[in-house]
Amino acid sequence: QVHLEESGGGLVQAGGSLRLSCAASGLDRSFMAWFRQAPGKAREFVAAIGFYNAHTTDVSASVKDRFVISRDISKYTMFLQMNDLKPEDTGIYFCAAVPKAAPLRGDYEYWGQGTEVTVSS
Repeated sequence: QVHLEESGGGLVQAGGSLRLSCAASGLDRSFMAWFRQAPGKAREFVAAIGFYNAHTTDVSASVKDRFVISRDISKYTMFLQMNDLKPEDTGIYFCAAVPKAAPLRGDYEYWGQGTEVTVSS
C-alpha cells in the first residue's frame, strides 16, 4: 500500500519561496505529481515527475517559470520548490502517485492529505 505525506506548507508573503516535500512509502515505480486546490475552485494539476526517471517531467504553464519539481530516490521523497509566490498560488497542495491513465495530468491512485499554502499580498 502506498502512503504519501506532504509537508512544507505555510504562510508566506508574495514574492517569497516555499519548498514542499512529499514522503512516499510503498511506491515501487511510476509517476508522482503535485496538484493544488484553491478555495472554491477545482483541483488543478501543478507538476509531475517520473520517480525512477526524473528526466520525465510535466509542469503546468502557469507555474513553470517559478516552480521546480524534483525527487530524491534515496529518501523516497518528491519536492516542489516554489519561488516568486503569488496570492493566486494560495491553496491546498496535494501529493499524488500512480496515474490511473496515461495523461500525467489526470487522476491518480493515491493521494496525500495535503499541505496548506497561503500567500499574502
